[in-house]
Amino acid sequence: IINLGNDIGSDKRERSKDRHKSRSKDSRSEKSVTINTPPAEPLLGDSSVRGEQVQDDNWGETTTAVTGTSEHSLSQEDIVRITKDLEDSVGLDCRRYFTLTLGVILGLLVFLTPLAFLVLPHLLWPEKLHSCGTACEGLFISVAFKLLILLLAVWALFFRPPRAGLPRVFVFRALLAVLVFLFVVSYWLFYGVRILESEDENYQGIVQYAVSLVDALLFIHYLAIVLLELRQLQPYFSVRVIRSTDGETRHYNLGQLSIQRAALTIIEHYYSDFPVHNPALLSASKSRAAKHLAGLKVYNVDGECPEAPAEGPGNNAAAGLAHSQSRAMIAAAARRRDSSHNELYYEDAEHERRVRKRRARLVVAVEEAFTHIKRMQEEEQKKAPGDVMDPREAAQAIFPSMARALQKYLRTTKQQHCHSMESIQQHLAFCITNNMTPKAFLESYLTPGPTLQYSRDHWLARQWTLISEASVTSGLKDGSVFLLKCVDFSLVVTSKKIPYIQMSEEYIDPKSHKFVLRLQSETSV
Repeated sequence: IINLGNDIGSDKRERSKDRHKSRSKDSRSEKSVTINTPPAEPLLGDSSVRGEQVQDDNWGETTTAVTGTSEHSLSQEDIVRITKDLEDSVGLDCRRYFTLTLGVILGLLVFLTPLAFLVLPHLLWPEKLHSCGTACEGLFISVAFKLLILLLAVWALFFRPPRAGLPRVFVFRALLAVLVFLFVVSYWLFYGVRILESEDENYQGIVQYAVSLVDALLFIHYLAIVLLELRQLQPYFSVRVIRSTDGETRHYNLGQLSIQRAALTIIEHYYSDFPVHNPALLSASKSRAAKHLAGLKVYNVDGECPEAPAEGPGNNAAAGLAHSQSRAMIAAAARRRDSSHNELYYEDAEHERRVRKRRARLVVAVEEAFTHIKRMQEEEQKKAPGDVMDPREAAQAIFPSMARALQKYLRTTKQQHCHSMESIQQHLAFCITNNMTPKAFLESYLTPGPTLQYSRDHWLARQWTLISEASVTSGLKDGSVFLLKCVDFSLVVTSKKIPYIQMSEEYIDPKSHKFVLRLQSETSV
């Protein structure tokens, strides 16, 4: 019995390889398009292209960088999906500008209406108006300051940069916009019927009417603050967010929000709380699982090929041989399954040993480089001001001394795709400028940081997809489940209602726990 290592004959192997090559070539020509993309300047390239190769510790003594092109295959379905995403993005932009335009028009209507109430009588029937006394002039000042306060409040609450594009309309904001529109229209109808048609001569009453409109608008703005900002502050639900690929989990407390608003809050927390998604670690685990779960194939080296037994009385012997081979294969699979945990244990132990070893080398190299920087700074203080080296030049000068150790460590921990040479040199210059220690410089590489710590090319998702059985405008409920899908992974969100807490008080008499210490003269106490 030989485990996936030998074949029956070289001619059969060559024929199978030719068939496989032709079949793969035909499938690629029919269903996929190959696009060559320029490299993103990783520190040592993408290890997924080279596979799981364990390299010697002395590798790369004279190597500084490796560049090349990467190939990605896109199927026809992927191209259609990309086209659909482009169309959706254009639609979202148009909807965002349309909403902004409606908001600006409604705001102008709100702020120009009180001024129109005050100006129209002077334009239409100025000779009939009664003179405005001191009280009326004081109302002018009141209207001016109230409009200024309302303008600043509306700007602070509504005219903020949009955080995201939501799939549905924000219900409370739409209701407030409709309420303001109906309120202003009703004031205009009353103004047209009772003041414009009758040409009211009491100008002080007209000014008081405009003041009442501004007061009502201020109260509506207070209602907007309560609905949009204060209502969601008190936590009502505890949500659990699980990343589908590696199972990374976080818990958050949210208030009374709709599903789409809760999804937006979770995505904002994701970029600052979750560690960066590293697909290289997932590919390593998949390759290990495939290696352990690989099937076994049995060949009869001494006899004929058992795949095509001859007709006749030799069938019984062939059947017995196949039965014995199947039993042997089952036994070999069982033995391999029993020993797979030992292989995994030793692989993990060896990987941890290599990580600790290369981490120690990296720490020593960085400390020596920073010591060299201090010596250079002490020497430059004695030089003329024009000869002082800036932090960028200092970073470029000491980077080669630590580059090899950093390359090996990032490759071992599979972080080479997250850090480029340019980003490392910028971080090194930043640490030198702010007089930071070697430990502060290494923290970004020894400990995987949050997603926002890395460049936008590694974490920026152009679009998130919200999947929910319930309507996304409905509020969160106990047991609500929805998904947030990205390009490479998805976030599974489940909500639980925070239970009602009943707290009681128990009074303890301060005299109940007092005691008396009686001393005896016979003892030393």
